[in-house]
Amino acid sequence: MRILTGLQPSGKLHVGNYFGAMEPAVRLQDEGEAFYFIADYHAMTSSQDPKALRENVRELAIDFLACGLDPKRAVFFRQSAVPEVNELAWILSTICPMGLLSKCHSYKDKVANGISPNHALFAYPVLMAADILLYDSNKVPVGKDQKQHLEVTRDLAVKLNETYGEGTAVIPDPIIREDTAVVAGLDGQKMSKSYNNTLPIFGEEKSLKKLIMKIISDSTPVEDPKPTEGSTILSLYKLFAREGDYATMIADHESGGFGYGDFKKRLAEAYWDYFAPMRARREEISADHGYVDEVLAAGALRAREEAGMVMSRIRSAVGLR
Repeated sequence: MRILTGLQPSGKLHVGNYFGAMEPAVRLQDEGEAFYFIADYHAMTSSQDPKALRENVRELAIDFLACGLDPKRAVFFRQSAVPEVNELAWILSTICPMGLLSKCHSYKDKVANGISPNHALFAYPVLMAADILLYDSNKVPVGKDQKQHLEVTRDLAVKLNETYGEGTAVIPDPIIREDTAVVAGLDGQKMSKSYNNTLPIFGEEKSLKKLIMKIISDSTPVEDPKPTEGSTILSLYKLFAREGDYATMIADHESGGFGYGDFKKRLAEAYWDYFAPMRARREEISADHGYVDEVLAAGALRAREEAGMVMSRIRSAVGLR
């Protein structure tokens, strides 16, 4: 089984990135052949700052390695280090109906939230399909918000097989953890950089805990029971807390006598403790200046080997060879 996932280098990684893609990816390293990439081409759909892109790529690589990605068990590389991905994206574009892309919610949501519309943003699902099909991926861990894009990938793989012969493309399946598929942001919406409501994985303790204290809550008096359904505090706390501590917080919500400030402090402590081992590992990696470059270079060589074999098959099937 081959597993593939990618993350955009578009700034600091947040808790939604971690539980939606990184944590499942780290667990899956032992369940198959893992290919994990930094999606720097995708990042260009919303930012054209070269310096920021280079810095974000490096920071994401450090973060992913700190969070448990093991280059001995996974192929880790930059998307742009494998130029075959753009060739496959073009081939897929020739069979991709416009209506398929027009239905994608992500494009509409991003434009509605102020991101300037461009062709790359609109055609994002085609490049994502190329990312996946280029490595004959069987399983793709994604957040619930990316499920529609993976359905586009499956549709394009089927269409490629129907047009050019069965076996031209491998049809992938999503891996979605329903309990953490959509992580709540600090305002209760889906956690996303686009909504400016994220909780970063790494950073300075005081400022990060201050973010948690800003979580929106209602005006229920301290002595009264607090609603549990739809609670941003509880949904986040469940990600970090032990089962017994989570049950205690539920009971304290229902009994009353505890204010939201108390609950937010408990959330802040659980969050900070959860990522403590990863912060320590990040410091080690950051101190070894050549390590990240070596890992990405080795990963790119392995990724291009596989991409070359897949593209040889596809070029032959479509008539380019």
